[in-house]
Amino acid sequence: MKTIHTPAIFTVIAFLCICCTAPAQQITGIWKGKIKSANLELKIIKSGDSLTGTSYYYHAKNNFRRYSIKGYFDPATNDVIWWDDQLLEGNNPSLTEAALNVADFNCPGEDKMMLDGNSTVRDNKDISKGPLHLQKTDHTSFPDEWDWVIDNYIAGANDPYIIDSIGQLANGPRAYPEEKMITAASPVVVVPERKQEAPVVKMPSSQPDKGIVAKTPSSNQEKFTSRQNKLQMVIPVTAPFVELRFYDNAAVDGDSIAIFLNGRLLREHILLSGEPQIIKILAADLQEDNELVLVAENLGSIPPNTSYLVAMVGHKQFEARLFADEGSSALIRFIKKPD
Repeated sequence: MKTIHTPAIFTVIAFLCICCTAPAQQITGIWKGKIKSANLELKIIKSGDSLTGTSYYYHAKNNFRRYSIKGYFDPATNDVIWWDDQLLEGNNPSLTEAALNVADFNCPGEDKMMLDGNSTVRDNKDISKGPLHLQKTDHTSFPDEWDWVIDNYIAGANDPYIIDSIGQLANGPRAYPEEKMITAASPVVVVPERKQEAPVVKMPSSQPDKGIVAKTPSSNQEKFTSRQNKLQMVIPVTAPFVELRFYDNAAVDGDSIAIFLNGRLLREHILLSGEPQIIKILAADLQEDNELVLVAENLGSIPPNTSYLVAMVGHKQFEARLFADEGSSALIRFIKKPD
């Protein structure tokens, strides 16, 4: 008869339970490692379903580039998505540019926690920055505002109000056009009931139909090609479809947009108003990493062209203000796991 070492089994089970059932506490902290050969120190703070914090790319303690970060963590799958948002310090061009990272949170040992995945240039999914490997640590090489939150996270510093306040302190005020700004006092956008379901947008075929002469690029196609894309939102795809609801951002001033998905025109001449313009995209039509670009057809009467996006993915809701003008377009990336 085999001897069952009950204490040892309970120890293993207890560790697995702690690692799997306390993801908010575990993901919050200091992470160090590399993206390919670039040194990275990452400070992650979880607030609700979102992540915030800061990233340091560095050659030495006095030679670094610091970004604020945004992201999401799914405790059901341990998927972590974050991206460099605003450049806060440092202009050394030899250091890495802003990145978007997709990683798996895992616990390969009792005292070892890892983030393993891949990184791309933030504003271009086709430019890989290489593999990502970070390990959680208790020590920072770059003391900043987030250290107090991390040290006191389970003692009350996980309060969203505190995290938002520290974030504003760390990032500084961000200017939005006053006429276009949705404030905390603004009423919540309520999507009116619709009698007809919005049509699901199908991806255009990459192969032209036989016998049809290809058209010359439209003016919107030229705008899409010539303008710089700037990442403003990342959406993890965890449901059969994504529903996008576009509104004008507070002041209805005649803004109109065109939408491109992975370089192909989906819809154009979308006039933004207080009523939602709705696009549904099937997850089955998406790749692992996708780029949806909002191109400003005009700037309305109050530049720049601004829209308010509500994205529904299953029971999850994501919201963002999107800005586009004659020099740049708003970029949204959809990330999903391979089938």
